[in-house]
Amino acid sequence: MKRIHLLSTVLMALFLFSCGNSNSPKTAQNDTDSLPTIMEEPTNLASALTERKNNSAKKIDSITGRIYKDGLEAVKLSGVLESAKQVGDMAPDFSLQNAVGNTVNLKEYLKKGPVVLTWYRGGWCPYCNLTLHYLQQELPHFKAEGANLIAISPEMPDESISTTEKNDLEFQILSDQGNTVAKEYGVSYTLTEELANVYNKKFDLNQHNGDSSNQLPIAATYIINQEGKIVYAFLDFDYRNRAEPADLTAFLKTMNAN
Repeated sequence: MKRIHLLSTVLMALFLFSCGNSNSPKTAQNDTDSLPTIMEEPTNLASALTERKNNSAKKIDSITGRIYKDGLEAVKLSGVLESAKQVGDMAPDFSLQNAVGNTVNLKEYLKKGPVVLTWYRGGWCPYCNLTLHYLQQELPHFKAEGANLIAISPEMPDESISTTEKNDLEFQILSDQGNTVAKEYGVSYTLTEELANVYNKKFDLNQHNGDSSNQLPIAATYIINQEGKIVYAFLDFDYRNRAEPADLTAFLKTMNAN
C-alpha cells in the first residue's frame, strides 16, 4: 500500500508541474529561445554570399535599397570592367605595406611561385569578410600548388591589422591607400554621391581609408604566373559576387599539370 501511495504522490506532482507549465507558455518559449542555435556553415563561398545577400535584403529599407541598386548600376556603366587588366596582360609590379608595416613586393613574391591577387573593400564589408574567411580555408590548397595569396584593400594599415586579427588570416593583407595600385590594375571606381554618404554614415568609410576620395576596388581576383603575366581574371561590378576559392585551386592545378 505504501508503494501505491508513493506512486500516486509522484504522479500527482508530475501532473501539477505539467499543468503549471501549460499555463505559462511564454516562459517555456523564452527558455527555448535562450538555447544556442547551431547553424551549419555554407559549403562554399557562393552559398555564403547568397545567404548574406538574402538576409540583407530582408532588413534594408526601400530608400537605401534604391541607393545601393543605383550604385551598382553606376559601376556597371562606368567601363571599369573593360579598363581593368585582363588575361594575357602583364601584372604591374607594386610594393605595399602589410598589416605590421613591412613592405611586400609583387616581383619578389613571384620568385616563390604564382600569386593569387585579390582586392577587397575593407573590414567593414561583410561580403569581404566572408570572402577572406573562405580564402583562408582554401589557403592550404593554394600552397599545395606552390601559390601564395595576397589581398589588397584601400584601408589604412591599422585597419588591416584589425581585419587580419578578426579573421585569423595567414596570408598577406596589404594597404593600398588612395587605391594607387588598384588604379594601375584598372579596378577602382568612384562611389555615387548618395552611396558615399550612406557608407560614410554607416561605416565611416573615409576614416577607414584615410582620405575622402570615396573610391573603392571592384570585386577583382587575378592569378599571376611567375613571369608576371595574368593568366586568370575574375572581375565583377557587383561586390556581392566573388571568385570561388575552390575554382582558383582548380585553375592552379591545371597550370601545374601543363
